[in-house]
Formats: sequence, C-alpha cells, structure tokens
Amino acid sequence: MTTQTWIITGATRGLGRALAESALAAGDNVVAAVRRPERVADLNTKYPNSFQAVRFDVRDTGAAPALVRTAIDRFGQLDVLVNNAGRAVVGAVEEVGDEQLRELMDLHLFGPAALVRAALPPMRERGTGTIVQMSSQGGRQSFPGVAAYSASKFALEGWSEALAGEVAGFGIRVMLVEPSRFRTGFNEADVLEFAEPSETYRDALAAVRADMAGAGGRQEGDPVRAADIIVSLVHGDDVPLRLPLGSEAVERLTRAYRRDLDGVERWAETARSADFADAPPASRPI
Repeated sequence: MTTQTWIITGATRGLGRALAESALAAGDNVVAAVRRPERVADLNTKYPNSFQAVRFDVRDTGAAPALVRTAIDRFGQLDVLVNNAGRAVVGAVEEVGDEQLRELMDLHLFGPAALVRAALPPMRERGTGTIVQMSSQGGRQSFPGVAAYSASKFALEGWSEALAGEVAGFGIRVMLVEPSRFRTGFNEADVLEFAEPSETYRDALAAVRADMAGAGGRQEGDPVRAADIIVSLVHGDDVPLRLPLGSEAVERLTRAYRRDLDGVERWAETARSADFADAPPASRPI
C-alpha cells in the first residue's frame, strides 16, 4: 500500500486512538491533533518516525492552517483528514442552553469546516485526498434527549454531502461515518454532559438519561475493528459517502429511511398540489 499521511483529531482515546494505531500499523504517518499530547506519548515512542502529536483544540478555528502546515512540513503531504473529536450533551430542548448548543456546533461543525478548508488546497494540488467525517447514527435520525447532539451532526452531514459533490472532480473523497455505540469513552462521566433536568421533562427523559449514563463498557461496537474498516476503505478505491458502523446503526438507520420514505409517499399528492398548475417540471444542474 502507498504510505499516506493522516491528521486525526481527538486521537487520545476511543475511535480516534484506534484509528491512529490502525493507520500506524498499516505503515502510514499520523499527526494526532489533541488537547493533551502527553496522552499519546506512547505512540511517539513506538512510532518515532511516523507519528507526531500536536496540541490542538478543534474549536480554535484559527489554528487549522498551522496544523495542516505541520503535517506537510513533517511528512511532505496530507492524504487523509479525520474530523473525529466530539462529545454529547443529553437534555430536552428546553433544558439545553445556547452556550451548550453553540459549543457542540463549534466542535462538530465549525471546527471540522475550518480544518477541511485548510486541507483542501494541498489535496487539490496533488489531485487526491480523503476526508473522513465522524458523524453518528444520530446524524441521520434523532430521538428525545439528544436534540443538541443530533443537530450538530445533522449539520455536519448536510455540509459534508455538499462538499463531496464540490471536490469529487479534484480527486478528493468524502466519507461520513455513522457509528452506533462503540466501546469508547463517549458515555463516560468526564465526556458525556447532562443538562440540568427540569420537573417538566424529568420523568419523560429518565430512561434516556439512565441509558446514556449506563452504557459505558457494554457497548456492542469494537473500536479496533471499526478503525481497521475505515483504514482499509481509505486505502481502497471505493469509499462510500455514508458508512453506518455497527449492527444497531444498520438496523436503526434502515428503519428511519423506511419511515421517512413512507411519509413522503403518504403525503406526495398533497405536496404536489402546492405547485402552480401550469409550471413545467423542475430542472436543475444537479
């Protein structure tokens, strides 16, 4: 396989860490963009010639160009950008405030967008590159208690789908990864945030809160297997726009797509009646 250079955000643990280890084991170079570089010091020791940790906060959009320059200066090129850093806030819409919502948007949309903008020019110049956006099954369907998290992932998905069409002609690929639950630190107390419960929604969301808080250590997904799948796809010729990961993601997203399609078909005639009667069929370039 051709050696590739990766930038991976949020690589201290979980899927990000597993991705870094899988890419390094495959002979690739990895720049780990993390808030605490000391947490990946062991990788620097094990892979001194192909690994570099950079102190980086995804929410600092102004630092994105310097991160990309660091990767290119160290390894000569940038082939893969993985926007992985993320976390969740659990709470009803009325319980999650503006500050919490904006922070998730910074982490899951504005930060990744800045990194993509910084990575695209060198990728375009070489005529190749892969952008891996770590979304979620919650980026295509939502449920009570996770509105803020899903809103940020829905935004990332819409932004990335347009991006994929814009950069395909330059040889750049985009893959949205939509995992179900994987055995990472996502559900741990120092990562998962709970909005202050209100009397209005305390009982309605009690089961959701308990489920999210108690999932740590019993998630079905194996981060190592997931990482190996992603690395294999990146090295291959065929990259899907969307990749559900885990059995639950496949099952839940299948149900969601069927539900939405049923809704479109049920209301199709009502929807069509909103057009001017003499208007020609729509015609668009894409």
